[in-house]
Amino acid sequence: MHIRLATTDDAAAVAAIYAPFVVDTAISFETVPPDASEMAARIGSKLPRFPWLVAEQEAEIIGYSYAGAHRERAAYAWSVEVSAYVAPSARRRGVATKLYETLLELLREQGFRMAYAGITLPNPASVGFHEAMGFIPLGVYRNVGWKFDQWHDVGWWELPLGDGSPAAPIKTLDELETWPIIP
Repeated sequence: MHIRLATTDDAAAVAAIYAPFVVDTAISFETVPPDASEMAARIGSKLPRFPWLVAEQEAEIIGYSYAGAHRERAAYAWSVEVSAYVAPSARRRGVATKLYETLLELLREQGFRMAYAGITLPNPASVGFHEAMGFIPLGVYRNVGWKFDQWHDVGWWELPLGDGSPAAPIKTLDELETWPIIP
């Protein structure tokens, strides 16, 4: 398995991985799966400020992870929301773990301080995964999303990325002097 930065050329594969989460589950609150064009725009809008990674195996994209702004106001600049999705055929093989390990290391190198993950509940697999990665529960937004004719809660988990030292400017991916080891 190889982890690398995504490009807009990966958009169709990423959209195909994501679509079942939109159509078949409440894991995503989107109701219409984004097509390749929309996914390319999303990838392009994140890079180089925020990482967007793909996992490849034998030239096939089997998963992806990304970070984005936690909130828009300036004081939140050091906080990110993170997410990962893995193709059904690649689950339970450590793909999400490798993606998150690389993503979190990049975020640390960039100078981000806190990572947050929102999880539609119930989702014991995602909760277990995030807690195994070191995230701790923060709270629950009750009945915050309406999908499939019912209300859904979203739990929030957090992971400190830094030591609490004073904030320094966030580096873009292009400004990093060294990259974490990407297997």
